[in-house]
Amino acid sequence: MKTKLLVIEDDTALAELMCMNLEAAGYEVIYACDGEAAVLLMQQHGDIALALADIMLPGRDGFSLMEEFRWRKLPIIYLTAKGDVASKVKGLKIGAEDYMVKPVEVLELLVRIEKVLERTGRARKAQEIGNVKVDLKRHQVYKNGEMVRLKPMEYELLVLLLQNRNVAVSREYILNHVWGTDFMGETRTVDVHIGQLRKKLGLGEAIKTIPKLGYRLEENE
Repeated sequence: MKTKLLVIEDDTALAELMCMNLEAAGYEVIYACDGEAAVLLMQQHGDIALALADIMLPGRDGFSLMEEFRWRKLPIIYLTAKGDVASKVKGLKIGAEDYMVKPVEVLELLVRIEKVLERTGRARKAQEIGNVKVDLKRHQVYKNGEMVRLKPMEYELLVLLLQNRNVAVSREYILNHVWGTDFMGETRTVDVHIGQLRKKLGLGEAIKTIPKLGYRLEENE
């Protein structure tokens, strides 16, 4: 079952793009264009894991919706053009898990979503692609039901690709988020580990090489 997110955004074009990116990353997304519509969706869907909300909305704004979020124990990330310090402080003080100023980068948004889900105990317990399943709690990987032993960095790389499925990630991004910003090695390290994942898990067709950039884990519906 996919993790369900609620997007609350009155800019239709921006909302469509956001929903498309989140769905491509493996989430189920429901959408509201204003505060009142968001409340109705929250009443209808009791399995929402996280809300992403603009602040400047028609009718009930994002701040006034916080009471609804708190009552439902629903984590919230504000995505807004209001970048002033006072608004950020207010948003975090009243209970937001995070606050991002638009425009936001897709990869950064996906990372922050995963962090909030982990922090609030709503993170996905498993990730799957094709015949490969990753038990995120036990750090174990299975192919066709049989356990496959991966090295620590191979496992972390696989999880990163799964969390950003259908999104192109650069070698530099992978190095920073898997090996750490203080890693002094070369980007060739990423290529070697990608090769091992393809070989061990049979993901040669799924892990696409993006010329002059990096890789993308593709999941075809």
